[in-house]
Amino acid sequence: MNSDHRRDAALAQAMQLREQGHADQAREQLMVLAKRSPEDAEIAYQTAWAHDVLGLEAEAVPFYERALGGAGLTEEDRHGAFLGLGSTHRVLGRYKLAVQNLGRALEEFPDDLALQAFLAMALYNSGEGRQAVRLLLRALAASSSDRRVQDYRRAIEHYADDLDSLQQEGK
Repeated sequence: MNSDHRRDAALAQAMQLREQGHADQAREQLMVLAKRSPEDAEIAYQTAWAHDVLGLEAEAVPFYERALGGAGLTEEDRHGAFLGLGSTHRVLGRYKLAVQNLGRALEEFPDDLALQAFLAMALYNSGEGRQAVRLLLRALAASSSDRRVQDYRRAIEHYADDLDSLQQEGK
């Protein structure tokens, strides 16, 4: 068995362990793989994920960064790495970093509603409540199948961009 097959088999086994609820064992195996192949973006991403599952967010960050800095992630995994890194920074109270990383993610995935929701949370935590509400209102208008939301979609989108317009008219 060549080294690519061994790598693939070891990575698949670690991912299976994590999915079966054995995150500690998965993390141990992934740490060995990550040490052996520090340039491997997929291994770095899976290692970050295993740390997150275990509540080891601070330890996950460098692996997310390594994954995003490398090549070879699928589009789905790249999306997951961005979401994981941004969310992890937010959980750690690193709100500006969360906003930066989620903003970068939205440059690659501009219509992604999950990224927009996590960015809205980070914006709120950063004291940017107005921007957070704007983002959420736009996402609601774009994605809701609720008849009433769709009936008022144009108004919601308008007010999302100018939340104070009624207040200003009353002055």
